[in-house]
Amino acid sequence: MTPVLPSRFHAAPEVAASPLLFDCGLLTVPPRPELRFAVIIPAKDEAENLPATLAALATQVDAQGQPLPPSSYEVIVLANNCEDATAHVTRQLAQAYPQLVLHVVERTLPPTEAHVGKARRLLMDEAARRLRSAGRPYGIIASTDADTRVAPTWLASIAAEIAAGADAVCGRIMAEAPTQRNCPVRRYHLRDAAYRLLAAQLEHLIDPNPVDAWPRHHQHFGASFALTVSAYEQVGGLPVVPYLEDEALYQALCNHDLRVRHSPAVRVTTSARREGRVAVGLSWQLREWAALSEQLQEPLVASGPQLATQWQARRQLRQLWQSFKNDVSFSGAVLSPTLHTVSTRIADMLGLTKKTLCQAIMEATTFGALWQCVQQEQATRQQWAQRWPPIALSSALAELRALLKQHTPLAIEAAMSKG
Repeated sequence: MTPVLPSRFHAAPEVAASPLLFDCGLLTVPPRPELRFAVIIPAKDEAENLPATLAALATQVDAQGQPLPPSSYEVIVLANNCEDATAHVTRQLAQAYPQLVLHVVERTLPPTEAHVGKARRLLMDEAARRLRSAGRPYGIIASTDADTRVAPTWLASIAAEIAAGADAVCGRIMAEAPTQRNCPVRRYHLRDAAYRLLAAQLEHLIDPNPVDAWPRHHQHFGASFALTVSAYEQVGGLPVVPYLEDEALYQALCNHDLRVRHSPAVRVTTSARREGRVAVGLSWQLREWAALSEQLQEPLVASGPQLATQWQARRQLRQLWQSFKNDVSFSGAVLSPTLHTVSTRIADMLGLTKKTLCQAIMEATTFGALWQCVQQEQATRQQWAQRWPPIALSSALAELRALLKQHTPLAIEAAMSKG
């Protein structure tokens, strides 16, 4: 059985960044000087869902529960290719919430561009343009979806993570609970979330990231994705793809070695509808889980040992990369004998040839770009897939729990003392 990848982002299309569209803004009204956040919402036939989405944004508060200054943030809704009253409903809501700075733009995109990637790109470019024109190069572009309700402290929590050193902040996205009791799709969803969170904890123990330390989560989706204008400009904007545009943006940030935080303090709730607006998204994943349930089959995922090996190799590769960059004997064409020896061991762990890995090390300009090259090479090698076949989700959960016990600081300390 072909494995279902519940994260839905393991095969994001690779695209080149296009120029930022700062010369063709969506809005003519100038931003307020106090503007700190620009919230963007792509909306196609979302008249039913937008009222709850905008109500949550109209009541944002700080960490002490005090309302955020209304002039500090604005919301831009792009109603594209709609056949319902999305734009009309948004304008009505602007009157219902006079304290909320709310803009709505209507567009009919050509068939080849009528997708969420293009809509979100137009919005993010406009948000960056407005924040930049307000003198806010480190102002925050915050993305959410039209069927999503952000927490009251959503913006304040994002700002706190940016202030702590992050360039981008990915929020925790909770799906609405179904009305049906003992829903099999809900069980799959919860088990998958447990698997992803256990994996994130194990990743932290094996290859910790100071900016994205535990506790953290695993999601980087458009329903809660924020980044600074500076970071957005550095990666060349959101890649324009029909779907998985959020994964493509996340990969672009990683490739530039920018600091991405998966913050559990930044939270939203999204709909659990199975008929969504994109070809591949949460609604698609829910349908996949429903089909597996009907077939009495489990989702297939990466095994615990595979993940552990991958992260151990990544940690060692990062150390090699740093040594390579600092190696005074580096002539611009070859690795030193010591680094060559280390690279042989890492290449074996990653299922690559030493030649391939060394070439990637010498050509990559950032560690993020190097790691992406490694993953792309792995994806093309049948030997890697044969070495690490996917396993049933329940088995992977048991493996991760066992590995976590082995990798806790106390367990590692005990093992070292015995040695």
